[in-house]
Amino acid sequence: MLAYYILIGIVSYLIGSISFSVIISKKMAGFDVRKKGSGNAGSTNVLRTVGKKAAALTLVCDILKGVVAILLAVLLGFIVKDLEGDLLVQIAAITVVIGHTFPIFFGFKGGKGVATSLGVLLIINWQIGLICLVFALVIMALTRMVSAGSVLAAILFPVLTLFIGQEHFIVQGNYFVFSVIMALIVAFNHRSNIKRILNGTENKLSFKKTA
Repeated sequence: MLAYYILIGIVSYLIGSISFSVIISKKMAGFDVRKKGSGNAGSTNVLRTVGKKAAALTLVCDILKGVVAILLAVLLGFIVKDLEGDLLVQIAAITVVIGHTFPIFFGFKGGKGVATSLGVLLIINWQIGLICLVFALVIMALTRMVSAGSVLAAILFPVLTLFIGQEHFIVQGNYFVFSVIMALIVAFNHRSNIKRILNGTENKLSFKKTA
């Protein structure tokens, strides 16, 4: 049975490793987004360096990576009855975000995993996913900092798992430790942003393209 857990981890990692920001920026603007702006392979940097349409497309594709990974985990748990569904889902979630952050197809230099984590949350528990999304958008609107909204929403995730019953998750199980791990991954990926926020030098959200 261990082979199935390893399989879903590998498949999810490979799904996460598809860096749509790089693919889309090269296709629509002729350059690797990681060589422009902040150097991050995410939709925010695509917005700043390529434009709104490319950023929206990147965002949707990155969210779908999380959605697909979780659905595959659920499908595998449905096909192989003796597997622990919640463990499959958690492995898929963590590895798809790690793949997004360290993509094997793109030199292990990826994004920060926020959009892919959102896709994971929306499937695992749509209530928590929507709450975190709205919370993040409010923080972004107030601060004009995507990083602030992303990190605070990640921190909110474990808190919400303590108040929303397990029966509302796509597969029932213990999700608190998992939620802490997911939050730590997002926070770790934003460590440089957190330093800039504390120093008052973090970039503010702008809809204008930069060189």
